[in-house]
Amino acid sequence: MTANVDIRLAPRQRLARGLKYSTIGPVDVTRGVAGISLNTVSAAAAGLRKRYESGKLRRQLAAAAEAVAALPEVIQEAAAAPEPKRRRRPLVIAGVAAAVIAGGAVAFSIVRRSMRPEPSPLPPSVEVTPKP
Repeated sequence: MTANVDIRLAPRQRLARGLKYSTIGPVDVTRGVAGISLNTVSAAAAGLRKRYESGKLRRQLAAAAEAVAALPEVIQEAAAAPEPKRRRRPLVIAGVAAAVIAGGAVAFSIVRRSMRPEPSPLPPSVEVTPKP
């Protein structure tokens, strides 16, 4: 007899298991990525809270307020200056994202094919059509 025990996986373990198994993979990959994202956000929030309490963030916010106060002058100076060339950064980011997705698809198909058993070249040891 086995007991049904709900084992709580860490997001990193869930992501690894999701990439390993193809049947429950998409669910585990999604939950793993979401868990890792939530952990990252909570860690960042804790870091910001510590920085604010220590006073660093207060000084940075004061400096940002001064920069915002000087923003109209900067905008007027920028409007008078000639326009710089357009950057192609969004195209580069989109290309890298497409390459990563394509690489993941290739890796997924390779892993999935490697998990399939190869058919045996030997004939079956048991007769396929049973005789009455």
